[in-house]
Amino acid sequence: MTTWMTQERIELGSVSLDADLTLPEHATGVVLFAHGSGSSRHSPRNRVVAAELNRRRFATVLADLLTPEEEVRDARTGELRFDIGLLADRLVGIIDWMRVQPPTAALPIGLFGASTGGGAALVAAAARPSAVCAVVSRGGRPDLAGPALVEVRAPTLLIVGEHDRQVIDLNEEARNTMRIRADLRIVAGATHLFEEPGALETVAGEAGHWFADHLVPAMAK
Repeated sequence: MTTWMTQERIELGSVSLDADLTLPEHATGVVLFAHGSGSSRHSPRNRVVAAELNRRRFATVLADLLTPEEEVRDARTGELRFDIGLLADRLVGIIDWMRVQPPTAALPIGLFGASTGGGAALVAAAARPSAVCAVVSRGGRPDLAGPALVEVRAPTLLIVGEHDRQVIDLNEEARNTMRIRADLRIVAGATHLFEEPGALETVAGEAGHWFADHLVPAMAK
């Protein structure tokens, strides 16, 4: 299978964000990643998941949600990593960019959010209900989506580690609040970062199945 990889610079008004686009031949969807607090498009955990999605013929976009200057500021103050409104706005901007770029314009869109990125992904999905066809959250904070949670129209998979008890509780509450299909998967033996042997591979497999169930049918429409 031929796969193309390009580095992109996405212009969102006065802000430029760097992104890595991976496009398998005959892609059946594209997944935009929303990284967690203090992370970036280089997140090794997200890249493990992205590689599995690429193997399943999904294109992936791993983008920085903060500029280099903002990352320096956030490393010092920590104030931007929990600014869900800002992160969601950046995701919405990237979604709009994906919808007009020739490589991705015709592909159904999924979102994969980790940690705080899970909350931002859900807010973005609520803001673009006609564009986002599915959401997967890994160890996410859906509670940070606030009132947008009930506006999400995309089927959502919430994946949490068995030993991440507080986050399990938050995800159970979110699942019960959401008005569309929201499934909760507990990964046995896993903690918040899914560092245990096989845990991240389980996440990648679950995400792959979810996007296959919800993006591939959208592609056929």
